[in-house]
Amino acid sequence: MTPTLRDFAAHADYALALALPPLQEPPLELHRAMHYAVMGGGKRMRPLLVYATGSAFSAPLERLDAAAVAVEIIHAYSLVHDDLPAMDDDSLRRGRATCHIEFGEAMAILAGDALQALAFEVLTRETAAGIDTRTRLEMLRVLANACGSQGMAGGQAFDLGAIGQRLDANELERMHVYKTGALIRASVRLGALAAGCTDQSRIEALDRYAHCVGLAFQIRDDILDVEGDAGQIGKTVGKDAANDKPTYPAILGLQASVAHLDELTEQALAAIQPFGESATCLRDLARFVAERES
Repeated sequence: MTPTLRDFAAHADYALALALPPLQEPPLELHRAMHYAVMGGGKRMRPLLVYATGSAFSAPLERLDAAAVAVEIIHAYSLVHDDLPAMDDDSLRRGRATCHIEFGEAMAILAGDALQALAFEVLTRETAAGIDTRTRLEMLRVLANACGSQGMAGGQAFDLGAIGQRLDANELERMHVYKTGALIRASVRLGALAAGCTDQSRIEALDRYAHCVGLAFQIRDDILDVEGDAGQIGKTVGKDAANDKPTYPAILGLQASVAHLDELTEQALAAIQPFGESATCLRDLARFVAERES
């Protein structure tokens, strides 16, 4: 990760800590679980996409903070719920016990619920000077759409229904366009909206970029599940295969999955080529997604 992207990630951590409810205020256990879910590390990929997109339009980070915080809080809530026994039933996340292992299932469910609500509250706060009400409403719509049945929740439903099934490549892509891709596309769109972008051709180019990056992110995840190290990636390795879940390596083969990852990365870079030097951070992120080891 480049120094600029590391700075973005550090800034995201600072903004997230400010947005979360104080640990000293009741209900104490719920607030502890919320902090545990959000502040336990992670790549901050979605805030990085917000900041990188905004930087392509020279927007200051403070103008982008609400969008970056909201999308990462949604991501954190989704991980808490995905790890539950009724979902993916995982005990390790980001190198430590998952939220329900640490706090119990009931408190983990409540923490996820509260985080989802907090994300939308953050977007309504007057923290980003210069963002008008119409744009703020559109940002709320974009985030809500990415979370629902046509986005992340729908993708998880496809995922649960696919266990033990033989999907083809198109069906697998549809699942991940919903489950992983929707929130990644929303991150880029939110960054553009917060930065004041109204140029439809640029918005469409950014959406093509985000679509490719979202699929590339999932393919790299699937590859790491096959050949990664649990100590490095911070979660259980080989669990998808053990649970008979459809993955890119299982359907395409490992070598073809790597080739498809490279192709998607090139397509992402091509989509933002017209942006020139202003899209440097977006290019760095696309390469990071393809090469990451965790």
